[in-house]
Amino acid sequence: MKLDTTATSGPWIPDSPDLARMYSEVGARLRSAMADHGVDAMILLMNGHVSYATGASWPLLDAGLSHAQRPVAIMVAGDEHPHLFMPFREGASAEFQVPADHRHGPLYLEFDEGVEHLATTMAELVPPGATVAVDEMTGAMRDASDRLFPGGPPLEAAVVVGAAQLVKTPDEISCIRRACRITEQTMAEVQKQLAPGVSQLDLSATFVRRAFELGATANMLDAIWQVMPRSRAEGQWTTHGDLALPLLTTDRRLCAGDVLWTDVSITYGGYCSDFGRTWLVGANPSARQQDQFAQWRAILDAALGVTRAGATSGDLARAAIAANGGTKPWLPHFYLGHGIGTYPAETPMIGTDLGEEFDNNFVFPPGMVLVLEPVVWEDGTGGYRSEEIVVITEDGYQVISDYPYTPYGY
Repeated sequence: MKLDTTATSGPWIPDSPDLARMYSEVGARLRSAMADHGVDAMILLMNGHVSYATGASWPLLDAGLSHAQRPVAIMVAGDEHPHLFMPFREGASAEFQVPADHRHGPLYLEFDEGVEHLATTMAELVPPGATVAVDEMTGAMRDASDRLFPGGPPLEAAVVVGAAQLVKTPDEISCIRRACRITEQTMAEVQKQLAPGVSQLDLSATFVRRAFELGATANMLDAIWQVMPRSRAEGQWTTHGDLALPLLTTDRRLCAGDVLWTDVSITYGGYCSDFGRTWLVGANPSARQQDQFAQWRAILDAALGVTRAGATSGDLARAAIAANGGTKPWLPHFYLGHGIGTYPAETPMIGTDLGEEFDNNFVFPPGMVLVLEPVVWEDGTGGYRSEEIVVITEDGYQVISDYPYTPYGY
């Protein structure tokens, strides 16, 4: 069973993104968000934010490990182009949004010398007393905060960037869809490899190699091939008493009947995919497991039934809970769904401890991209979890993920 992708109209999504147009439109959105928040300059350290602001992309095996050798971006109000500080040249690109006179050498902000370099740079770029926002502070930056921010403590740049990122342009959606296609082609090859005796590391090796062969820019997280326990009591201990997810990949060899919850993400042009499916090793689903898939599908359909521009996160959460007999179909430390863009999980997060008031007041705009990932669990089965990605449209949604639910369905 596949999602009905024809029931609703959607934005025009080009087959290939026009990167020059995309970064021009993204830059305009960022400058508008800076003006709305009263920010004169932004310092961006987080990889996804730097990529979003500058168009820079660089190969990463694990985006979470890029710290000391990371690019930094500085945006100044009134300047059409961001400044980009790169610790490397080979394998990186930023030709669309950053002209040559705005590309600079590295800023090593984990160290005092790098922070001093940043302070000198900021004094040259922005006037005294300017309102500055930053998305991350290293220890060395905190120690020198008075020197770095003479106008007062910095604002939170993630709020500014998040406001710009919420609605995606057609070219951004095209990048996300291309990232999904690369991921789906790769996962088709990985799934063929699934058999008793294969290790989780074998699956990861196949995934990373093939994803980069197909055009991935970065591997956003350590691929998850989690063998689910038969009961909560048999699983990894957690503070909330529920299932643990995700657990790191090991050299464990898979056994017949293992239930795998998969979760992977790569980027294309700086934009992420997010892929999750439940797989079985060397077996077909039992009747109970097949019923769980049907229940998961009913929950997804209920949430999608209220998905459209003008709906709220609360609308989707209530629909999913009702379809699950009155209980939340997601793990306590996660969510029913989330946004996606230059990070695998962006605003909004649906059903978190931000609470019902947050969910009820978060209204979906057209052009937002949403990942839905309900979970169904019954002791004795290993549970079921999958993810679907949709674009919010005026009259509903448009699906951009397209991978079968084998061996549970199509």
